Amino acid sequence: MTLEAPAPQAIVIFGASGDLARKKILPALYELSREGLLPERHVIIGYALSDWDDETFRDHAEAGIREFARAGYDEDVWKSFRDSLGFVRGGFDDPESLGRLAERLRDADGRHGTDGGRLYYLATPPSFFGSIARGLSEAGQTSESSRIVIEKPFGHDLESAKALTEEVHRAFDERQLFRIDHYLGKETVQNLVVFRFANSLFERVWNRDAIDHVQLTVAETYGVEGRAAYYEAAGATRDLLQNHMLQVLSFLTMEPPRSLEAEAFRDEKVKLLKTVRPIDPADVQRGQYAGYRDEPGVAPDSDTETFVAAKVFIDNWRWEGVPFYLRHGKRLPQRATEIVVVFRDAPDYLFRDTAMASLTPDHLTIRVQPHEGMSLAFQAKVPGAGIRAQTVKMDFDYEAAFGTEPAEAYERLIHDAMVGDHTLFTRSDGVERSWEIVTPALEHPSPLQPYEPDTWGPSATDDLIAPRHWHLGGDRA
Repeated sequence: MTLEAPAPQAIVIFGASGDLARKKILPALYELSREGLLPERHVIIGYALSDWDDETFRDHAEAGIREFARAGYDEDVWKSFRDSLGFVRGGFDDPESLGRLAERLRDADGRHGTDGGRLYYLATPPSFFGSIARGLSEAGQTSESSRIVIEKPFGHDLESAKALTEEVHRAFDERQLFRIDHYLGKETVQNLVVFRFANSLFERVWNRDAIDHVQLTVAETYGVEGRAAYYEAAGATRDLLQNHMLQVLSFLTMEPPRSLEAEAFRDEKVKLLKTVRPIDPADVQRGQYAGYRDEPGVAPDSDTETFVAAKVFIDNWRWEGVPFYLRHGKRLPQRATEIVVVFRDAPDYLFRDTAMASLTPDHLTIRVQPHEGMSLAFQAKVPGAGIRAQTVKMDFDYEAAFGTEPAEAYERLIHDAMVGDHTLFTRSDGVERSWEIVTPALEHPSPLQPYEPDTWGPSATDDLIAPRHWHLGGDRA
């Protein structure tokens, strides 16, 4: 995290009464306050339709912080943080309410010295992004020192993504716009840049000559949990593969940027995405967990996938012919996000007539969550007479190595937005290219296959990766 102190500003959370604000945004702001990384002069204003006042919002924030703050609840930190909180009641598309918000912000400039600085966090459905941006513009609250953070999904398809960007751009230019993807705030994902480009040991083998294939799995144990209305319109492909997974893929496979400046970094990510081949529908497996259609708000004949696996190719010199297997599902046996880089087999002529005739390929496992870290698996001789090999591992765990738990992704990303650092945020051309990559799979969906909860998805997923096998859940236990 850049330790640059943010300029004075007012932070406005649209959708402040929702789960995202309670579980993620407010605890992240609280942790930034604990670390001294909020602006010296700031206010935090919640905005929602709930019939609340300042005190109600403070109680809501405290409850969320007690439950979800990374480093726990501290009374002294809370007392200081509490004083910065306020609330304005209003609709997202109500000019009168947004006018009251503007008055509250101007008052904060005078009383708290926020100097016209603004950070608007839109924790709302995307259908309100345009009306909120327009209302803020009409209220005179979109000056050059204003920034706006929007959550995924960035559109429903390519055309709606373009329309959404155009609508927001009427009030905020691209420099003011921060499209947040919380996966990019995770330390292990950011470490991919250091791991690859600061270690010649790995960068020299980070290509088609040494790597056989790559697996990226995002496994969730829970179902839709009250989000059926959103999920029915999205599905696993739109909800996660199109954004989180393609963004992580770009970090994993991009060429080295000319510098660590935001635009140099984002240029290389977009260049990489432009070489990703649009996904062939024949290389996609879709699944739906048993019982999904019984969830409240789900259509009894729903064709929405809760599981998706896709084989992806990158058409450039470095990665030509290397398959990337992307897999995501709900109601799977464990919660885990991990990347497995499987290296090519070693020549076997030396061990052909020994007990080592069949060697397990070396592989690097990058754990994004939980327990961020890495593990390198390779072959070692078993002690004793004769030649026999066994797979052993070298492990790196973030918390064990550095003696501290990594910061929550939202802490890093909110701070970056406050200081205007775009490095970990997606740009409009990157968003549009991501939609282009998944469009064939969306327009020609593969047949939906059922799977039982607490399994690793449809059994046909094994056919997608054959003759290889999945490293996480490969035994389908």
